[in-house]
Parts: sequence; structure tokens; C-alpha cells
Amino acid sequence: MSTLQKTLIAACIAGAFVPAAHAEKYFSDSSISILYSDDYQAFGKTKTTQTFFTFENATGHDWGSTFFFVDRNQGHGKDKDTDDLYGEFAPNLSLSWLTGSKLGGDGLIKDFTLSGQYEFGGGTNVNNYMVGPGIDWNIPGFQYVATRFYYVDNSETSDDYQTTVVWGMPMEFGKTRILFDGYIDWSTAEDDHKSDFHFNPQLKLDLGNYRGSPGVLYAGIEYSYWNNKYGLNDDVMDTESAVSALVKFHF
Repeated sequence: MSTLQKTLIAACIAGAFVPAAHAEKYFSDSSISILYSDDYQAFGKTKTTQTFFTFENATGHDWGSTFFFVDRNQGHGKDKDTDDLYGEFAPNLSLSWLTGSKLGGDGLIKDFTLSGQYEFGGGTNVNNYMVGPGIDWNIPGFQYVATRFYYVDNSETSDDYQTTVVWGMPMEFGKTRILFDGYIDWSTAEDDHKSDFHFNPQLKLDLGNYRGSPGVLYAGIEYSYWNNKYGLNDDVMDTESAVSALVKFHF
């Protein structure tokens, strides 16, 4: 990793720990979710049953935002040895805040960001570092839409580039509240791995809203379409197409 890349990543991480006296926090949200499916793609082009327990935390500040999650993959039966922990930490620095100039606003573009991400854990003890520019968008009907363009310093494979899109779209039909959110990751191919594309949306019903506690308890489904899962070059992995049952609790 070059000195410039390390500097940019350090700047993103440092922004995540700006003293409270110098920053305004807009929100902080934590959640625990459980995912279950018997459609996950395993090695050898076979299906596997897995349960994921995930902790997530998202924050918004005047200087930017952070997102952190860690999940535990609980295998079942012959797949129980697939148990592992995996996590990501993604800080985003607002360039409007950093430069003191309003770079976005009420138009299509809300702001520009300097974004980083650290991926860790997994069955191969991954330690990947990502850095690059991003755009936060103002899209009617969406709570948020953001795109990130990363250079990725991979610990297990050759370095590559990744484009990420995240979104959240709330919908209301009387007392029925639905949240459609998720992400898309696309990584480039290099000498030792293929390009991979991962589309991962969730469709969730706000159960808490029926009891006067909106945004607390959700139930729904997650869909994972992952072409060239993990980007392996040896054709061991096929395309994953898995529907999971989902329960999510915010606190």
C-alpha cells in the first residue's frame, strides 16, 4: 500500500473519531438481525444452509458518516465448520465539511465524500483496505442513495477496484410501512481473480409501527445475487441466487 493510500485511509478513520466538542451528531442507529437460508452457494457449486447473526451500527454527523457491521456465519449439519466472523468498518468524510465550501445541496448531488473501508475476518482472515471518492445523492422517494469508488488493497488477492451503491427507500401504505434497502458491489478482475458482482437488497415490513413503535422491529426477506462469488479464478464457485428469511431489531 502506498503512502498516499495509507494517508487517505488514516484521514477517513480519523474523521470517525472527531471529538464530540467539534462535531454535531445527527443520528446513531444500532441493530441486530438474523438471516436464514438453505440457498447459499457453497464451494463445489452446491447449496448450503446457513444462519447469519449480524450487529450493525450507522452514524451521521456534520463531518460525514460511519457504518460498521460484524456477522457470524452459523453453519448447519455438515456445513457447521463454516462458522466464522466477518466485519466491515466504513467511514465517510464530507468534502463540504472538510473544505468549508458547500459542494452539493438541494440538487441531484447532496455532497461529495472521501470514503474508506476496512474488511476483516472471514474464513481466510481477510484484511482489505479500501479508499476513494464518493457521492451522496438527492433522489426523490429515497431516504439515502450513495455511490463509492474504491481502490482496494487486498490481503489475499491482487489489488483491484470496487464500485459500491447503497440505498434506502421507505414506503407507506396507511399503517403499513415497508423499507427497501441494500447495496450493490462490483469488483474488477485481476490476474488471480475474476470480476464479481453482488446485488443484495432487503425488503422489510415494519412490525413495530403496528404497536406504536416505528422503526424498531422488522421482518422480511433478503435476496443475494452474487455472480462469480468471491471472484475465484478456479471455477469452484458458481453464481449465488439465495432468498433468506430476515428478522431485524433496532435499539
